[in-house]
Amino acid sequence: MKRPSTCNLNEPRARITRLISGNIAGLGAAERLGLRREKAEPIVEGLKERIESARASTLPRSALGKACDYPLGRWGQLRRFLDYGQLELSNNLAENAIRPVAVGRKNWLHVGSERAGPRVAAIISIVETCRRLSIPVRNYLGSVLPGLANFPINRIAELAPSAWAARI
Repeated sequence: MKRPSTCNLNEPRARITRLISGNIAGLGAAERLGLRREKAEPIVEGLKERIESARASTLPRSALGKACDYPLGRWGQLRRFLDYGQLELSNNLAENAIRPVAVGRKNWLHVGSERAGPRVAAIISIVETCRRLSIPVRNYLGSVLPGLANFPINRIAELAPSAWAARI
């Protein structure tokens, strides 16, 4: 058995990424889920065994002990992609969507008032959702904004980009 400090726990993550990334393009959620359960689940369970083994042979308050406790305490969340085929393994879409916000953050330090920050965030969220759903932002805003002031608040979900696209 390897000493815990020399165990490479990144290797299973890399294997899952290589295994899954090339095989799921264009697959539906059900097919993706089947592939994940067949190929990735044994790797994930092997990873858990390695973490538990490392945890058992180290002191609880050591850096390795704490590092092992973190994924074990969140194991249900870590393996969630094995239960839901529609979940992405990567957050690249989210990272790419917020990149313009991160780049512009310095420019927006003084957006006018404390209340302006959340409003800017809401607008950017709507714009990025439209882009993700391939909805022309100008068409969406041109349709939604004119009637917004008189729209009942209890039906506001009907104005979400996904709901708007379903009506069009």
